[in-house]
Amino acid sequence: MADEPKSAEQEQQAPEPEQSEAREVTFADIEPGMQDEGSPQNIDFLLDIPLEITVELGRTKIKVGDLLKLSQGSVVELDSMTDQPLEIFVNKKLMAQGEVVVVNDKFGIRLTNIISPGDRVKKLT
Repeated sequence: MADEPKSAEQEQQAPEPEQSEAREVTFADIEPGMQDEGSPQNIDFLLDIPLEITVELGRTKIKVGDLLKLSQGSVVELDSMTDQPLEIFVNKKLMAQGEVVVVNDKFGIRLTNIISPGDRVKKLT
């Protein structure tokens, strides 16, 4: 009777899985800061990753027509006050606030507040 057609119920039944023997697997203990050979992990390569630091004085919105009227000597008013701290971004993420200083005839920034990780998350929403 091998030539009899299978019913729909028989075709939908999955074949029985092959029986295999289960074995217990043991893993080596992992210690924080240790590699496979038991030597400390070297994360010094992270120290060479370049980061972009941007200091923002303030922002404003301007119409295209007004932008086209700007010339040398024009003044663009920003939204921040002179007594407000400047915002410091690392890779476009707000990380700190500070104030302008001059060091060897170049501008610098003195950090006055480091944004906590919790506050950084709040600013994302």
